[in-house]
Amino acid sequence: MLLNILFLSGGLAALIYGANLLVDGGSSLAHRLKISPMVIGLTIVAFGTSTPELVVNTVSSLEGSSALALGNVVGSNIFNILAILGITALIVPLGVKKMTTWVEIPLAVLASVLILLFVNGEGDGIITRTEGICLLIFFVMFLIYTFVLAKTTSEEEDNDIRIRNYSIGKSVLFILLGLAGLIGGGRLLVTNAISMAQAFGISERIIGLTIVSVGTSLPELATSVIAARKKNASIAIGNVIGSNIFNTFLILGASATITPLQAPAGSMLDLTTHILASVLLFLFIFTGRGRKINRWEGGIFFVLYMLYLILLIRG
Repeated sequence: MLLNILFLSGGLAALIYGANLLVDGGSSLAHRLKISPMVIGLTIVAFGTSTPELVVNTVSSLEGSSALALGNVVGSNIFNILAILGITALIVPLGVKKMTTWVEIPLAVLASVLILLFVNGEGDGIITRTEGICLLIFFVMFLIYTFVLAKTTSEEEDNDIRIRNYSIGKSVLFILLGLAGLIGGGRLLVTNAISMAQAFGISERIIGLTIVSVGTSLPELATSVIAARKKNASIAIGNVIGSNIFNTFLILGASATITPLQAPAGSMLDLTTHILASVLLFLFIFTGRGRKINRWEGGIFFVLYMLYLILLIRG
């Protein structure tokens, strides 16, 4: 069992380090190819923080672990809103941009509702390949939106995106090493998470919603906390909302397309909490002056996450 814990921890470390290498190498290469910093931020950086979830879900789907795949996405999204935004809002109130308020957050709400509808659509608790493809179509639409946004955004707004200046050879090497770390780390994490679940008699759903989802969300947590400490609230909240959209439309869509996902027993708690968190995020923007998530609202988010964990463990 100690070996499983060590391998799982090693898998998480490889995932996070691999994602960092992939982002740094990809961003540097894109910059050398004269690609706009805004496009880099909306694609490579956003995709990079979601690659741990993508790799874990791909491996889980290929190995038939539906509960782990679904739990990872839903658990990550809940953790992103209630825990990450809760913590960052406690550090500094989070101002929300107009487009994030009226496009990206409603899209995240839609994503949470679609998961519930797809799970209950046929009454069999399965997200089918057709529904997975539907989610991927939404992701393509979101990508089109980001590129349109990039064209209408001035480069002055891009100066918070850190791009390392490596040679082309070093950039490619970092990309390859990052991919190797992601693939190897993902396999280590999934294999040992399943082994631990079986050894302790814990369901894959619980493992996916807690250890795996929190572990794969560490890049988002680090990015948002650092952004909040630097008083850059727009990056903190944009990072979380973008990650939730990526998680649902790309990662869950790809997972269901590979193998239809069977929702495990007890999933209604997770799916309804996911919707509640997304709707509360939208409502909290309008409770004070201006579009902000205030400290007391961040506190409510964090308390709700603790209550959710208690219900999850006791259930």
